[in-house]
Amino acid sequence: SSAQMVKKEEEEQAVSKKSKKTKEEIEEARQLKIKKKEEEEQNRWRWWEEEKYEDGVKWKFLEHKGPYFPPEYQPLPDNVHFYYNGKKVKLSLAAEEVAVFFAQMLDHEYTTKKVFRENFFKDWRKEMTHEERSLIQDLDKCDFGEIHAMHKAKTEARKNMSKEEKQALKEANQKIVDEYGYCLLDHHKERIGNFKIEPPGLFRGRGEHPKQGMLKKRIQPEDVIINCSKESRIPAPPAGHHWKEVRHDNTVTWLVSWTENIQGSNKYIMLNANSKLKGEKDWEKYEVARKLKSRVDDIRYQYLQDLKSKQMVTRQRAVALYFIDKLALRAGNEKEEGETADTVGCCSLRVEHITLHEQLDGNECVVEFDFLGKDCIRYYNKVPVIKKVFKSLKLFLENKQPGDELFDRLNTSVLNKHLSSLMPGLTAKVFRTYNASITLQQQLKELTNKSDNVAEKLLSYNRANRAVAILCNHQRAPPKTFEQSMANLQAKIDARKEQLALAKTELKQAKKEAKTKGSSDPKLVERKKAAVKRCEEQLLKLEVQATDREENKQIALGTSKLNYLDPRISVAWCKNMEVPIEKIYNKTQREKFAWAIDMTEADFEF
Repeated sequence: SSAQMVKKEEEEQAVSKKSKKTKEEIEEARQLKIKKKEEEEQNRWRWWEEEKYEDGVKWKFLEHKGPYFPPEYQPLPDNVHFYYNGKKVKLSLAAEEVAVFFAQMLDHEYTTKKVFRENFFKDWRKEMTHEERSLIQDLDKCDFGEIHAMHKAKTEARKNMSKEEKQALKEANQKIVDEYGYCLLDHHKERIGNFKIEPPGLFRGRGEHPKQGMLKKRIQPEDVIINCSKESRIPAPPAGHHWKEVRHDNTVTWLVSWTENIQGSNKYIMLNANSKLKGEKDWEKYEVARKLKSRVDDIRYQYLQDLKSKQMVTRQRAVALYFIDKLALRAGNEKEEGETADTVGCCSLRVEHITLHEQLDGNECVVEFDFLGKDCIRYYNKVPVIKKVFKSLKLFLENKQPGDELFDRLNTSVLNKHLSSLMPGLTAKVFRTYNASITLQQQLKELTNKSDNVAEKLLSYNRANRAVAILCNHQRAPPKTFEQSMANLQAKIDARKEQLALAKTELKQAKKEAKTKGSSDPKLVERKKAAVKRCEEQLLKLEVQATDREENKQIALGTSKLNYLDPRISVAWCKNMEVPIEKIYNKTQREKFAWAIDMTEADFEF
């Protein structure tokens, strides 16, 4: 039919358009990319080759433009209304803005939660005028439908923007980054991480947070502290405003700070992860963890001795250290009453969080943990422990109620004070970094063979990384698209298998022909052999990928990779195994770990 003809023509045109790029052009583009990379390399500030500053000093010169404030609130257009009890109500500007925050979230299950609704309503009423408060008494009688529809229409319009509109928006955003996104640190241009002040909105929190639904207030320049050097150009506040304070403190690494109203916590604008300040901190962190390697045996011997102590506080400290060392538990900082969700760490464990089993799974002494850790992620684990620990735990549980503290004589500061007396700079967190890094190094040694192909080596690398993520309890919910992407991958595998079967048949055929009548094409058999080999390799690669994804579905690898694993271990492994570093670290990660990539030899030992 003519439609098919047209389609075919279009396809041919598309192909010819695609293939218009000549070999020369492709090569030119490649050379340009290489050149750009080399320039970036040359312009990179190799701070790790410079002399370190004396204690406590983080910078000598710091200049920046201050924070970027979110745009002011735009009132609703005249054709969009809020209704109460079926009647149109024109809200005051402050109340209207908060109503919009709620309306935008109507598709979200948060707005159905009792705690969220109650907190929101209470905070919203504070923003209303006296008249509005006396009228609007019941959230269930509020109708945000038109505001919600307007928000959805805006979201759709953003998705369907033309190429030109997208480009214009991109350019506008880039302008903001160019102006606010960089600072001068010791006269080097460095990228700032989060230079935007968080816009107002409704607080969500993680897990079942008791403060969800509360109003995150708009931050004004009067709330903001600026930190820069005396002789720099001090950032100007927005017109008609002034800063809370301007400081010149070169012992801290933040540029801007303010206090948010919900938890009363301090928020900071800091440099990007690939900056000198962050890189240096990272390097120091891993160096302290490496120092622990030579001391850890003595420390372990000591806490095992302390398990026999007559002093309750020493004994509790020993058990806590045993858990922090063996299970990579977080120390768990004390929290203010009612401050956040009920999350705990090692020192703040309560009686209800552990169960002791004399006999379980063939082990004599097993401790069952069940509590909410950082970010409300559940920690559930059954762990065989030595008799001395088990006996001590029994003792700690005597005459206590479920809500009582397990380690009632211990807190994080007592524990860390003791640790720093054993080794300068040692805290509970250092154990987590040390155990994560040493686990990665040992697992890589056990799991990888130099003779494997790159796909198999990467599977081993990810398996080693997974061992660390499991140790650190870095879980995630399986991705929503998991089943679908696995099905897609399985379809690819099945297609490859068919291809392989076909290639094998063709190879047999070619051999048969060569035998019987002396083939006219002497290289045919070789070509068919190569085709089989290629199919086999591609199939293996896909199967390895499927295994990797399946094993990874509930584990978050990124957290440990960015925060707990000494990057030099991975760099050395890549050099040893002849795996390109790009296979392990993406561009952002390579920039963050530039210091490690530059200075690590293949024989590096953590």
